[in-house]
Amino acid sequence: MHRFEGKVVIVTGAGSGMGEATARRFSREGASVVLADYDRDSVERVASELPADRTMVQVVDVSSSGPVNAMVEATVSRFGKLDVIVNNAGVHESGEPEEITDERWRKVMSVDADGVFFGCRAAIPHLEKTGGSIINTASVSGTGGDWGMSPYNAAKGAVVNLTRALALDLGKKGIRVNSVCPSLTRTAMTEDMLEDGQLVARFKQRIPLGRVCEPDEVAAVIAFLASDDASFITGANIPVDGGVSASNGQPGQG
Repeated sequence: MHRFEGKVVIVTGAGSGMGEATARRFSREGASVVLADYDRDSVERVASELPADRTMVQVVDVSSSGPVNAMVEATVSRFGKLDVIVNNAGVHESGEPEEITDERWRKVMSVDADGVFFGCRAAIPHLEKTGGSIINTASVSGTGGDWGMSPYNAAKGAVVNLTRALALDLGKKGIRVNSVCPSLTRTAMTEDMLEDGQLVARFKQRIPLGRVCEPDEVAAVIAFLASDDASFITGANIPVDGGVSASNGQPGQG
């Protein structure tokens, strides 16, 4: 498929995990892709394996609006327009609520929530010109609570409802806004969790498909939401969770 030939896409958090998989997916489908990440080495590694004439690197800390605005302007300066922004950059902190310091709370909220809003806001005037699309990376942790993950739950919950609110406000501008809500996915962020065999086994008991999600599986849904195949979908928070959200939380039988 080459659904994105002639299209220009920004992906934040593109240096690894779901962001890397998403950037590669858009590039394979013909897009010019801006790979944004705070880690220069990781994002340049990904960019080195993509077509140079259709790839640009931006080293960005999305927790501040200035660098995000500059990223969008640099994209339009290089490629002439913007069709899609994928606000994927994220961090994670866990612990009991009384253990969460101000600094740890603000770290998660500033990247996972503020950074998504800053990306959306900066992209709006350009997406209005192209009839473009916003895809945010939320989480099943934004649609229900987890033990010991209050900052992440709060931030991803904000992304879920921000996605709905922006879909209402931006529909009249011809801009679609959706999110993906993955469950446990094989990324650098979850590396420690995935090394805990007992924990992974407990996750698999709760996941009807019985396995961990792969980054490429999330990237495929993001690409669908950005494409014309999803032309009448907006305000949706799509679970990519192997069926986790189908459960009411009661234990299984057998």
